[in-house]
Amino acid sequence: MNIAIVEDNKIIREGLELYFKNDSQFSCDIAVDSVEAFLQSIGRCSEIDVVLLDINLPGMSGIEGIRHIKHQYPDVYIIMLTIFKDEKHVFDALKAGANGYLLKNTPLKSIKKGVLQILEEGAPISPLVAKKVINYFNPQKSNKEDGFEKLTSREIEVLQALSEGAPFKNIADKLFVTIDTVRYHSKNIYRKLNVNSKLGAVKKYLKKQD
Repeated sequence: MNIAIVEDNKIIREGLELYFKNDSQFSCDIAVDSVEAFLQSIGRCSEIDVVLLDINLPGMSGIEGIRHIKHQYPDVYIIMLTIFKDEKHVFDALKAGANGYLLKNTPLKSIKKGVLQILEEGAPISPLVAKKVINYFNPQKSNKEDGFEKLTSREIEVLQALSEGAPFKNIADKLFVTIDTVRYHSKNIYRKLNVNSKLGAVKKYLKKQD
């Protein structure tokens, strides 16, 4: 079984690559840091069965990448492997065509189990993510609107970076935008979350992640 890894964190990418290469059930011909690099590499490799795909990537986002990959290689299975566990990222990924959704704190053995499961027509989803999906379709248990449902994917990326303590300049560099654009997104985030500052937005975001 041939696996591809698209992950911009070098330590995580190399760890996954080493793990699967050391398992006789798998081969790993592609381990790259962006969707663009994956699309350039796949034509030179043998058939890929499963792609482990991050969301927050340099250049094209993982969610946008799903559509490009599926368009060119409709038989490839895509499992998101990400830190994002909010409903918007989960449903955007699934609607785009992702076949599974795992969080990055998933143990390697469980990731392997998910890869094997997906080839048997399963849909590997981290328990916390599965709970959010169930709650979404259960009106009696769903949370009241708190503003997060109004955020765009880009605004959530900015908010995630803010929660990690990244300054505006670093966020701008990572997202390939200007500092003024980051400030614009931040003001929209504060307005939609009904807070008055970066600290207020981050506190509300972190509380939602608990």
